[in-house]
Amino acid sequence: MHIRRIHMELVAATLTAGIGLLAATGSLDLGVGWESSGPQPGYFPFYVGLIVLLASVASAAQTLLALRRHGQKRQEIFLEAEQVRRLASFFLPMAIFVVVAIQLGLYVGSALYLFYVAWRQGRYHPFAAVFLGLGFAVALYLIFEIVFQIPLHKGPLENMFGVY
Repeated sequence: MHIRRIHMELVAATLTAGIGLLAATGSLDLGVGWESSGPQPGYFPFYVGLIVLLASVASAAQTLLALRRHGQKRQEIFLEAEQVRRLASFFLPMAIFVVVAIQLGLYVGSALYLFYVAWRQGRYHPFAAVFLGLGFAVALYLIFEIVFQIPLHKGPLENMFGVY
């Protein structure tokens, strides 16, 4: 399996168009007009969103026109199969970390993520990986909760231990 450059260019144009559309439509709630005292809060985000959207559409159109004009010359490979595998080995644990951190809290999520990454990718002994994950979670707690007094998301642990 490999990913071609044209596909990545179209994906990037689609993602940035989505961001521009989100910015433009989100700013409509704030007002995009002009008042006697100046622009409403959504004025600049609306137009920046429109510029990003238009640039993304132009980028996609340019990519498709170049494909039509140059044909197979434009079909160069962006990522080989091995590169896709390496990228997935980094991205998938990170995506799982985000889901676990939202559901179980940052401390559990970071401990599990660091354990897995140290064990599978860093080739640490499982016991060392456990201590690394737990040590980081404890350090995270001490630094944020104790030193800076900034509570982080704890998920169900907050209720279980009666914290806050």
